[in-house]
Amino acid sequence: MEQMRNFMQSWAGKAVLIITLIPMAFLGVQSFSSGGQIAPNQIVKVGDTAIDTATFQSEVNNYRTRLLEHTDGSLIDDKALNDEVLESLIDRALLENQTQFLGMSVSDNTIARLLRADPTFHDANGKFSNDIFAQYLQNRGMTKDMLFDVFGTQLSLRQLTSSILGTAVYPDSQISRLIDLQTQSREAWVVRYNWQDFANQVTVSTDEIETYYHANKQDMIAPPSVDLAYIILSDTDIKADTPSEDEIRAQYQATLQARGDGRQLSHILLTGDDAKNRAKDIKAKLDAGESFEILAKAHSDDPTGESGGDIGSYNPAFFFGDSSSAVENAISGLTAGGVSEPVQTGFGYHIFKVTKMGDAPSLDSMRDELTKRATERKRANAMNEMITKINTMTTDSMGISDIAQETGLTARSIKGYTKDNNTSELSAPVVVSAAFDDFAISDQSVSPNITLADKTVWVQPTNYQDARELTLAEASEQIKATLTKQKAIKLALGTANARAKEDPATLTKSAQRLGVVTRQSPELLPAERASLFVHNKDGMSAWAVETDAGVSVMVGDKAQSTATAQISDAERLSASQIIRDNVGQDQLQDYLHYLRDTKEVQINEQAMSGH
Repeated sequence: MEQMRNFMQSWAGKAVLIITLIPMAFLGVQSFSSGGQIAPNQIVKVGDTAIDTATFQSEVNNYRTRLLEHTDGSLIDDKALNDEVLESLIDRALLENQTQFLGMSVSDNTIARLLRADPTFHDANGKFSNDIFAQYLQNRGMTKDMLFDVFGTQLSLRQLTSSILGTAVYPDSQISRLIDLQTQSREAWVVRYNWQDFANQVTVSTDEIETYYHANKQDMIAPPSVDLAYIILSDTDIKADTPSEDEIRAQYQATLQARGDGRQLSHILLTGDDAKNRAKDIKAKLDAGESFEILAKAHSDDPTGESGGDIGSYNPAFFFGDSSSAVENAISGLTAGGVSEPVQTGFGYHIFKVTKMGDAPSLDSMRDELTKRATERKRANAMNEMITKINTMTTDSMGISDIAQETGLTARSIKGYTKDNNTSELSAPVVVSAAFDDFAISDQSVSPNITLADKTVWVQPTNYQDARELTLAEASEQIKATLTKQKAIKLALGTANARAKEDPATLTKSAQRLGVVTRQSPELLPAERASLFVHNKDGMSAWAVETDAGVSVMVGDKAQSTATAQISDAERLSASQIIRDNVGQDQLQDYLHYLRDTKEVQINEQAMSGH
């Protein structure tokens, strides 16, 4: 508690407090002006807030990658995926635009303080590390300004959404009822019959296939397709020369600039209306020989005063934002033990003391690391040069085979590359979009470079085939598999229904015991879980239920419900919070609908048509 009190009294704590106390006034909301027409490289625009097509495509690719971890790629509807991502980006643009309208902004000084307090950037001693921060930026290919822009937007959005979610109200009586439903449980057993085990008992005739085809041929469609020629460029295709000494030295200077020079500082912070005069008085006492540490403990308005003002390794350019040059000028030229003149920042007046001179690592001690970075930089430059070279070839109407021969890359091809349900190695929507671009198809031209997660590709479509109904011959194998599964499940259901009529207690001896299960038990199939509390008699009962895998015979003892009174306060509080969070999400959706009704949302339909 004492640590929390000290934190809230510090400059970092005050920054957090400022964020949480910003007024959330939603009355009198007006529509923003359109902010001009949407640009060709923008996908969504609300007022002055726009989201570009590159962000849209990145989100689509990321979403598809996550889906493919759990879903067959052939089951993913690309149009539905694109529409869902577009809706989420519209919501984001609406909320970002609203934060601007409501004046929700976060200063660079505030962001710096929050980052300084973030354990992500702390060393083993719990202090902010410039090295860790610089490595964080380098790993993500970001500059400090880029991180501040992203973080500032996220904080503003968090302010807005938290204010809406925090207003959710849900009656305790309804919470208790929902908790009662969720705490129902029963002991259960299962016998599962997989349809594949009955498939060898099934025959499907030619007449049945033909009958099914004529009844369903409108749904049996071959998607549009092309024959796709393509080349792939990856890091392994690029050879980087050994970096020169000048290039290694340039990397060293860049590293020092990002990390700071290793100086360690203490400070005395004075705030309030008389801060300037207090700073002058304290500086006079320091000049007279009084102890910096004693004066810090007695007068500093920051909790670090308790330790004599120690703030450790420091990089003014990061911590003070717009005031960094003033701070740097104040401590410039100071040696160990030197004390600065009072300097003003956004937090008040500081007096700094250099407690230890910089101990930045030498170039030679970092040579291996610097050489690696310089090599990677040369490789990146060579990669960009190769991409530019190939793009120039595409504008000169060279085909994939000629480009491959000129660059030493391998020309590859996919016959029958489909627009829908694509499962090839080039299934990313951005590639599909380029392959089925109307101009590319009519001109049989090579696309500009397409950047994927680990490679860059160029594609050239030929032999376009429009969507069409499958012929009976083409659809026969698919129909046979469908009818085989249907018939096998029917056979399994007959067996399962017979077993379900047996004495439930006898059934349990040969069934798989699941133990006590609930509505959330992961070991149950969805259809099994859905049936769990529908078939509920006073005693033990058995029933059959169809699943996607076949048929299951379920046996369940009498269902029990844990009384709400038996649930601990902590469990009840957790459940109540989850329910209220869900209600809050509903309120957030209502607010988004309101914004859609009152704000002009521009969508780049031409850009969307390519997806």
